[in-house]
Amino acid sequence: MDHADIPQLTIETDVRCALQEDIGDGDVTAQLIPLEQISNATVITREPSIICGILWFDEVFRQLDSSNVTIQWNVRDGDRVEANYILCTLRGPSRILLTGERTALNFLQLLSGIATRCRHYADLVQGTNVKVRDTRKTIPGLRLAEKYAVKQGGCHNHRFGLYDAFLIKENHIAACDNSIKKVIERAREIAPNKPIEIEVENLDELRQALDANADMILLDNMNLDEMREAVHINNGRAKIEASGGINEITLRAVAETGVDYIAIGTLTKDVKAIDLSMRFQCQ
Repeated sequence: MDHADIPQLTIETDVRCALQEDIGDGDVTAQLIPLEQISNATVITREPSIICGILWFDEVFRQLDSSNVTIQWNVRDGDRVEANYILCTLRGPSRILLTGERTALNFLQLLSGIATRCRHYADLVQGTNVKVRDTRKTIPGLRLAEKYAVKQGGCHNHRFGLYDAFLIKENHIAACDNSIKKVIERAREIAPNKPIEIEVENLDELRQALDANADMILLDNMNLDEMREAVHINNGRAKIEASGGINEITLRAVAETGVDYIAIGTLTKDVKAIDLSMRFQCQ
């Protein structure tokens, strides 16, 4: 639950779907270019950033023309670069480079945008023991890619889906007779080996969750004093996560309350893509 290993099949599927969406039954504009024409190209970042998405970028051109396109990278995923830095150079058939340009850049600029934001948030809590984690607020179909970018930026992954851990929220509790004890007991019966995290809205609910031996407790929209008191009451019995309305202004203060994790949906939600461009030189 705290790592994002990307299977090659996932990358291939992501790229295949993206290319089909863009190309459809053929790139009509690329047909203006002579079939035998070869081009060189460079990809440049227009702003400081943390680079991420190289695997997806490469896969675009592998699927389009694996034998005739070469790419040489000057960076690795997770590297910090300044504006106007040349990320890579490409050489291959002009048609192929033009057809793959937008799809390849889309992956690279989106994932770099996530990694860049995550590095900013990770830097804000440097020196504390807290781990800043993502949520399930991801673009449908790109969750593993986005969670990979979170890690490249220095933050951490929460659960990957509804299948790998319990996250019991207010409505789950309400559907189980409003009993924190009962809902945790039921979770252990269903899947004894899966972690159980439960959301609490006040210190009384925190105590109930601790008495029921929850593995992790999510403090929902608590203020700083309540968070500090929750950490004191917990005394290391469960892992404590803070969530709700936390931003770059409040993040450091929340980290200093002593919580173990901070969940922030904005790591992947409403992310600004990094400004990249590909420059062509035809031969």
